[in-house]
Amino acid sequence: MASERPGATEMARLPYADLSQLDAEGQALVQRIEAERGSVLHLYQMLLHSPPLAAGWLHYLTAVRQQLSIPGALRELIILRVAQLNGAPYEAAQHAPIALKEGVSPAQLDALEGWRESALFDASTRAVLALTDAMTRDIHFDAALTVAVRAHLGERATVEVAATIAAYNMVSRFLEALAIDIRDER
Repeated sequence: MASERPGATEMARLPYADLSQLDAEGQALVQRIEAERGSVLHLYQMLLHSPPLAAGWLHYLTAVRQQLSIPGALRELIILRVAQLNGAPYEAAQHAPIALKEGVSPAQLDALEGWRESALFDASTRAVLALTDAMTRDIHFDAALTVAVRAHLGERATVEVAATIAAYNMVSRFLEALAIDIRDER
């Protein structure tokens, strides 16, 4: 999926939060994360250095992942494309299995990097991927990209697509800024 980040280290740039040392607020948040996500992933163990930040992050990303109207497969293609473009292997590793569960085919996963040349993506998905590329690579881009997504999906879904792209750019930038790696010992 995404290539190894340049200069990858064996450990994150900061130690992961010691979950046993968290106060009552932090412990309650750990229980909530475990209930909602199944476990405290590396990402959340880093975020738990700041329980208010971790709580807000969990609330926001839960809404993006579970409460929007856009199809799960489309959401996961957005997330994986952002991970590719930003060189965020942790994000890609976490979301590839989710994408498969949401109905993305293994062939689509393999073709995502060269999606423009692939016949595996319909016009609606292609419009979303074009917007994903533009929003991730540039701040300002041709309005026709947003118009195309709106023509396929409507206004609500266009807002949700743009918010998902923005949210997962935030995620990948946080992961890479702190060199969070799925292989890290914690």
